[in-house]
Parts: sequence; structure tokens; C-alpha cells
Amino acid sequence: MHAYRGFVATIAAIAVLLGALAGCTSDGTSEEEPLKGPVVIGSKIDTEGELISSIVKVMLEENGFEVEDRTQTGATKLVRKALIAGEIDIYPEYTGSGFWFYGDTLTDDERAAFKDGEAGYELVASLDLTENGIVWLEPARANNTWAIAVREDFAETEDLKTMSDFTAYVKAGKPTKLAASDEFFTNLDANPEFERVYGYALTADQQVRLAGGNTAATEKAVADGTDGVNFGMAYGTDGALADLGLIVLEDDLGAQLVYWPTPIATGEIMEAYPEIADLLKPVMAALDVETLQELNARIQVSGEDADEVARDFLTAGGFIE
Repeated sequence: MHAYRGFVATIAAIAVLLGALAGCTSDGTSEEEPLKGPVVIGSKIDTEGELISSIVKVMLEENGFEVEDRTQTGATKLVRKALIAGEIDIYPEYTGSGFWFYGDTLTDDERAAFKDGEAGYELVASLDLTENGIVWLEPARANNTWAIAVREDFAETEDLKTMSDFTAYVKAGKPTKLAASDEFFTNLDANPEFERVYGYALTADQQVRLAGGNTAATEKAVADGTDGVNFGMAYGTDGALADLGLIVLEDDLGAQLVYWPTPIATGEIMEAYPEIADLLKPVMAALDVETLQELNARIQVSGEDADEVARDFLTAGGFIE
């Protein structure tokens, strides 16, 4: 009988102990708090949009947020419409896009501001907050704008570092073939603006127009010297540049709009979770041109998964464990 009572007492003690531990984790700390959110994240249909949205997603998930992934949402107009409508909460945009969002209402000074990184960022952030309640978070100060790329070895031979150097090369009558999309040659903000600011003019036989406007095609044409092509349309943070042995000519006179990648979010989600801004600020600040080129290349060239690339970047930077 005494043994039976001892057994019952032991069982009761175990039950009490289990009850006490029910609210604890295996390391003795209190049970994890419920996930915050959900936060619905979208992106444009491009490599860099996928990369940055993955960085945002992994960072939020590692800091206690439930994230609903709706990346590769669509083209700029569609994904922005979804944000304003509250169908998504956050997505990566570019500061230079503000020039097109508000172009009809901008003064000449405001239009010029979009050719300066900080000024363009501050202006679009102010306009979008006032007009749409959209919050522009910390940008990555890496310009993903129209650019002209050239083989690195050719650039060294011809001493080409800047668009001013390119202009001198063209005006000297040296062999020039620039591969680009029709949009690059005709859009007023692309090559026509380069020509206006730098004072060169490409003849029809110096222009190689490729269908589709994919920089992967124009950059490969330069790398391979296809049909004599020695210059090609590019974007500043394209992943394939380094892989193909190409460099971008510096826009030393500031002809182009500055396109800094920037997460933008609804006012509602930022009011609910203001800590998102502090979580993402140092992460975006760490994304310079070279880092974005490298990370984009891992996705675009090597075919790696965007979430894994994002996690590697965040871990190496000490942002997550």
C-alpha cells in the first residue's frame, strides 16, 4: 500500500512539473510569442525585385513575422496598384520611378532632383506619403539605371572609364557599334538624353537594335563581339556584367535618373509594425553596386534560389544567425 501511495505521489509530482513546463521552451525560456503580421510582400517580375523581396521576407521571418509571399507580382503599374489598394503591404521600388509616377505635376527643379540620389529619394518619399500614404524605407544606394557597358579589356586598351570618354571615342571616328533595345534608342530619358548631355550622335549604322530589350542579350553581344558590337545597353546592377567581363561606363555628367532600389510599404502596415523600418535599414544600407551585381548574378547566371541567396547575404552580414 505504501508503495502504491508513493507511486501515485510521484505521478502527481510529474504532472505538476509538466504543467509548469507547459509554458516553457526546451531551453527553459517562455513559450514563443505569436507571429506578427501577416505581411504580404510583392515584387516586379525581374531578378533584382525577386532578390530584394527575398531579403525583406527572410529578414522579417527571422524576426517573428508571418510573411505571405506574392513576389513576381507583375510589371510596375500592376504591383504599384496592388500596393496602393492594400492587396500587398510592401515591395521593392526604385527612386527614379517617382519621376514617372509624378512627372506631369513636377516643376523643372523637381524633375532635376531625380538625377540626384538623395534629392530624388527625399522628394518621392514626401510625395508618395502625402498623396498615397506610402512609406519609402531606407534605400540601397546603388544606381540601377540605364548604362552603356563595354568589355573590360577593351576599356583598358581604349582608356574608357566614363561617358565623357565614350563621347571622345565616338567623335574621334573610331569603330562604334552599340547594341540596345529600340526603347533605349528612342526613349527621351535613355540614349537621347545621353546624346543631349554629352554631345555625341550615333548614326544608324552605329546602332544595333535587338528585339525585346533584355540586357542579357545586349551584354552578351558586347562580350562576344557579335557583328562588331563593342558597346551595349546595361543596367547598373545587372548580375551578368562581371560574369561576362564587362564594366559600366560612369555617367560622370549625370545624364540619367538615379534608380536606388527601395522597399516601399503601406502606411497601415508601418503604423502597425514600425519596427520594420529599423530591421531593414542596415540591411538595405549594406547593398552597394558590387554586392547587388554579385547577388543578382547568383540568381540570374548561376540559377540559385533567391531565398537562399538572401539568407546567405543576411547571415554573412551578421543580420541573422
